[in-house]
Amino acid sequence: MDLATRKIPMRKDILTNKMYPKREMVRIVKDKEGNISIDPTGKKPGRGAYVGLDPEAVKDAKSKKSLEKVFSHAVPENFYDELFDFVDHQKARMDLFGDLGKKH
Repeated sequence: MDLATRKIPMRKDILTNKMYPKREMVRIVKDKEGNISIDPTGKKPGRGAYVGLDPEAVKDAKSKKSLEKVFSHAVPENFYDELFDFVDHQKARMDLFGDLGKKH
């Protein structure tokens, strides 16, 4: 398979139920101890879920407690704020620079 036709990995956004390219998403992971964290590398061990770069969806998730339902575990209030800041920053970078990881 040549590089021009390489398949783009897609993931479902747990907040909006829409499919996006994996590179345009943020992975959240719950480890064995039940700690929930942002996984910028996508390599942390544990149960992972993906969130799109939509700060408004993160705000809605906080009010609906969406992550608690996804992970069946309590999520600290400040994690939503941390996630909002991270998603907002990543979205701004994407808007400014495009896909930085794109290979030419």
